[in-house]
Amino acid sequence: MRVRRLIAAASVAALGLVSVAGCGNSSPDVAAYVGDARYSLERVDEVYDDAQARYGAAVREQATQADATPSPEQLRSKVTRQDVVNLLVSLELGRRVAADKGVQVPDEIRPEQLAEQLQMPATAEYTKLWSEWLDVSTALGGALPPAQLSDDAVLAVYRAIEKTGAIQPGLSVAEVRQAFGEGTFVRQASALSAALTSEAERVGTTINPRFRPIGVPSVVSTGQSLVFYSLPYIDEAGPVTDISTPRAPAGGPSAAPAAG
Repeated sequence: MRVRRLIAAASVAALGLVSVAGCGNSSPDVAAYVGDARYSLERVDEVYDDAQARYGAAVREQATQADATPSPEQLRSKVTRQDVVNLLVSLELGRRVAADKGVQVPDEIRPEQLAEQLQMPATAEYTKLWSEWLDVSTALGGALPPAQLSDDAVLAVYRAIEKTGAIQPGLSVAEVRQAFGEGTFVRQASALSAALTSEAERVGTTINPRFRPIGVPSVVSTGQSLVFYSLPYIDEAGPVTDISTPRAPAGGPSAAPAAG
């Protein structure tokens, strides 16, 4: 991919570590607490298992039509449980930010629009969560004032995309800035990152250590295809409460309404 062709479709960059107030919640069977919302490991497995089953069924159907036999590796999607937790946590925070700021979130992006690029059937809950997340993140990205185009912001987006292999590695800050042009999508992403970070701190967020660092699900368009990637914003190096060894909160987090 030529880096000059990178344009944002709906890119959410979390460009710093989150200092998250602990809620006093503690359970090894829970993947994450976000305020009064609780996401169990069972819930994560449901989304993950559904994605794998539907992906495998789709591959088998295509193979049957081609009179071929897929290998076990071909029947496994690249989706991970970490991807599922990233979606659930970011979507919860995004909904709360939208509600708090009175941002209308239109139901515009359909799972069918993402299925081919996401390499996941539109009927999979994972695909449906992605379509909802893109509606939320796009609405917030358009409502928040853009942030400054700092070197840290530019490099955070670049390094996350670099990990996918979709952009030339080893570029300098100057080269990345040149590749990103005006960097509008980085400015919007930085503003959205700050909003999610603030909300995570406000309501209190606890992440099971096995799912840290949490990353914000992000996507960028190359002009011909979409690149899905993740930017960490609740990092294992940050002062985040462990579910296994919870600490007392530094300050009482204010409550926020659950968003489902």
